[in-house]
Amino acid sequence: MERRKFFKSVGLLTAAAYIGPKVFGNEQIQVKAPGIEGVPAPEFPPLPFAYDALEPYIDARTMEIHYDKHHRAYYTNFMNAVKGTALEGKPLSEIFSTISKQTDAVRNNGGGYYNHLFFWKNLGKGSSGPSNDLSSAITKSFGSVDKFKETFNTAAKTRFGSGWAWLYLGTDKNLAVASSPNQDNPLMDLSPVKGTPLLTLDVWEHAYYLKYQNKRADYIDAFWNVVNWDEVNRRYQQALKG
Repeated sequence: MERRKFFKSVGLLTAAAYIGPKVFGNEQIQVKAPGIEGVPAPEFPPLPFAYDALEPYIDARTMEIHYDKHHRAYYTNFMNAVKGTALEGKPLSEIFSTISKQTDAVRNNGGGYYNHLFFWKNLGKGSSGPSNDLSSAITKSFGSVDKFKETFNTAAKTRFGSGWAWLYLGTDKNLAVASSPNQDNPLMDLSPVKGTPLLTLDVWEHAYYLKYQNKRADYIDAFWNVVNWDEVNRRYQQALKG
């Protein structure tokens, strides 16, 4: 499925500081930028690539289970949790901004739905690397691209239990790396780190265990072979405008 069709289907197409209404079937939705901050799609969004597209780094069977079982469950449970409430039809960014006041079902499943959508979009092959602007920002914050990767790897490797590693643009417009537990993310008001996510890595065991077993570090190292830097570069430029 072509990228633009996928973005439309999830109702999360990003653009400049604000994008006008988009028609989703018979439903009109509002989409904001930067980031994946739109209204949840009325149907479970398709994966933007084939299950085997990231072989040998992420195997097809893991991708199938990860997407069709885990991600689908988060989506379904989240939609059920907000159905008939004041949260139904609200942008995810708005929900996350008051997540400390919401139920665990909304927090955990909303985070799981969003985080996986974000993760799929920053995966792919054939990307050339960080843009000149992003490379300069990375060097400013971490010393070099290689040192950034080391910092990101450490955040991913040392996340106790399940969670995510993030590269994000902080409120001070500087880049930073952190990890979050479970399905939390930097957009949530209760997160100790806050900013606009640019890149993420899922370090829950279901993301890698079939291929890598307990060798999380090997999975993290392999991740850099399938980072869609074009998407990360785009997110960075939009985050600067936000």
